[in-house]
Amino acid sequence: MSDTTDLSINYCDPHSTFFGFMGIAAAAVFCNLGAAYGMAKATVGICSMGVMRPDLAMRGIIPCVMASILGIYGLILGFMIQQGMGTLTEYPQAKAYAHLACGLMVGLSSLAAGLAIGVVGDAGVRSFAHQPRLFVVMILILIFAEALALFGLILALVVSMVNVNNACVPYHG
Repeated sequence: MSDTTDLSINYCDPHSTFFGFMGIAAAAVFCNLGAAYGMAKATVGICSMGVMRPDLAMRGIIPCVMASILGIYGLILGFMIQQGMGTLTEYPQAKAYAHLACGLMVGLSSLAAGLAIGVVGDAGVRSFAHQPRLFVVMILILIFAEALALFGLILALVVSMVNVNNACVPYHG
């Protein structure tokens, strides 16, 4: 009597794709939330400064440019996760969980950076209008805030390349 079910075989869970796609969604949503908040908050300061010193408005858009870069980080990681998924019937759970963690890493670090860029950009641009020597200080603080998101992106890229060879065999219904 032969049994057709072999319990020693580790089949790929068909629900693993949910976690991979949630990683992509988390990266896109949280990165864009950080970018949107950073741009909106810094733009308020730029508009306020533009009333007092319109000649400095173009130099004041740097916080908005730096905040918009945060959205690109989510796009980059989303492509990396999608490429790492491979065939959806052969997508192991361990890799799916790693991809979810990657999306959360880059998304939440970009959200934190966006909050910092928005607050620093708003206050920095207003201060820069009163005292132009504060421009360099504002730029340095913005660079350190952007580095928060870069740390998350670099770590997420490293984790997204996790190698899980032969972790499971394709699941067929």
